[in-house]
Order: sequence, then C-alpha cells, then structure tokens
Amino acid sequence: MSTILITQPQGLDHATPAGHPERADRLRRLNKVFALPQFADIQTKEAACAGLDFALEVHPKEYVEKIKSLRPVEGMSPIDGDTYISKESLGAVMTGMGAGLGALDDVLAGNFDNAFCAIRPPGHHAERLAPMGFCLFNTIAIVARIAQQKGFERVAIVDFDVHHGNGTQDIFYTDPNVLYASSHQMPLFPGTGALNETGVGNIFNAPLSEDTDGNEMRLAYNDVLLPAIDNFNPDIILISAGFDADKRDPMAGLNWGPNDFAWITGKLMDIAGKRCNNRIISLLEGGYDLDGLGQGVAAHLSMLAHGVNGPAIDHINFKHEE
Repeated sequence: MSTILITQPQGLDHATPAGHPERADRLRRLNKVFALPQFADIQTKEAACAGLDFALEVHPKEYVEKIKSLRPVEGMSPIDGDTYISKESLGAVMTGMGAGLGALDDVLAGNFDNAFCAIRPPGHHAERLAPMGFCLFNTIAIVARIAQQKGFERVAIVDFDVHHGNGTQDIFYTDPNVLYASSHQMPLFPGTGALNETGVGNIFNAPLSEDTDGNEMRLAYNDVLLPAIDNFNPDIILISAGFDADKRDPMAGLNWGPNDFAWITGKLMDIAGKRCNNRIISLLEGGYDLDGLGQGVAAHLSMLAHGVNGPAIDHINFKHEE
C-alpha cells in the first residue's frame, strides 16, 4: 500500500471554549503520533486551501452566506449549545476541504492508493441547511460530490464514528449512486440512524447498544455493512473516521479499542482491493479522549499504510496537552 498523510496546521486555529471536547489538542496529539518512528516512511504534506465555493456542492448559497455572516471579528461565537465558530474557523474549514480534495486528486492520479486527512472541525453532522454537533460544513459529502464529478460513478461512504452522521445521510438520502453505511451507538446524539432509515436502498445503518464491544461490532459489519458495501461495487471508498467509540471516550459508551479500528480498516481495504483498485480516502471526524484518539488513529493509519496493525503506542508517555 502507498499512503499519503495530509495534515492541517490551520485546524489548530479553529477555536472552541475551554473544556470543549472538540479542541485543538486533538490535532496536537495526532501530530505527536505522526512523528513516531513507525510512521517515518509515510509521505506527508500539508493541506492546501480550497475555495469556500466547493461547499456549494452540498450546501445552498444562502447557507454558506449565513455561516460566513456568523463569523466573529474576534474570539468565538456559539451557533448552538455545542457548535462554535471563531475568527479563523473558515480557514480551518477551507483547508479541511483542501485536504480531502487534494487526497482525491492524488488517489485519482494513482500517486497513492489511499489517504488519511487529519482535519478539524469534523463535518458529518452538518446537514444541507443546519450546522450542528461541532460541524459547520459537511466535508466528506463535498469530497463525495467532487469525486462524482471526476468520474467516480459509485461512491461509498463508511462512517464508524460513534455518533450517526445525520448530515451525510441527509445529503445523500435520495442519491442511489452514493452508499452511506454507518455503525454508531443508539440511542445517542443526534438521534438518527435507525434500521428503517434506508433512503432509496442506499442507506445502511447498524445501530449498536451501549457497551457494545469489538466482537459485537464485528458481527454488525460482517452481517450488514460489509456485504452492502461489497455489493454496491464502489469506485472509491470514503471513510468518516471517528475514534469516539473507544472505551475511554467521554462522549459515548461503546467499548472498542485500537484493534477494532484496525480490523474495520482492514476489511474496507479488502473490499477496496477487490472493487476499486485500493482507492480509500479517510477523513478524521470525532474522538475526544486524547489517548483513545491517538491510539485509534495509529492503528488506522498503520493498517492503511502497512496492511497490518502497527506497534502499540499505549506504552508511550505523551505529555497531555489539556
């Protein structure tokens, strides 16, 4: 496998209040993970800035203008009880889009088999007309639309964030050429993702009860999600890679560990190898315990780049940024 890792310095500038779970420390921790010797062979580049007009692929113009109008001159402003916009947030959004679109170009050109984009803010809760759940624009949906324009007729989006990607589902609910497959805890924010939410036969949800461990997760993927993705015969697989299903995460109650994220990644790579010439683009979504996030991303990236779950990093004493 050949992997491109795309980092986002501007993501550090998206400000949230003290104590907010979606904070710049998340990227600081990942930057320390990426500096470990086991990742020295992975090519890395910084995200370019994409024009905000790319957001018009999934959000109407009035929505984009509304978000722009909410940006404060200084500091930060709440949009709702969870979601904030700061002076530098649009720069973070545009470089997040730039990371995903740059990864798409690299994979399309055959420069790399797959890509991981370490970006914030996350995006999968942003609906066509509503920001929520820490998300301002739906980055992965934008990448999917551009992928369609570049000739990928069937795009699969796989979301293993512990929270259901209501925004992504909302945007593609009636598009038979985009499959959305999600595992998530239920009941939990945002309250969507039931089995009977099937779109036009392109939506596959696997709601998991609190305390679900890796063994039960594997059953859900083997029985429902992986066959659906394989049968869809995608031209490319996009991953909403959230790591808040980790057992240490404060925002939910699933009991996964790094090996579980590696397992899911490996299974998606198997399908990509069979169906779409290994093409995978993974974008960071959630993950709010720094140790759980770092170890989960390390397992995910090791699998993408090396085809194996890399050496454990739980023995490394990171200095906490909190």
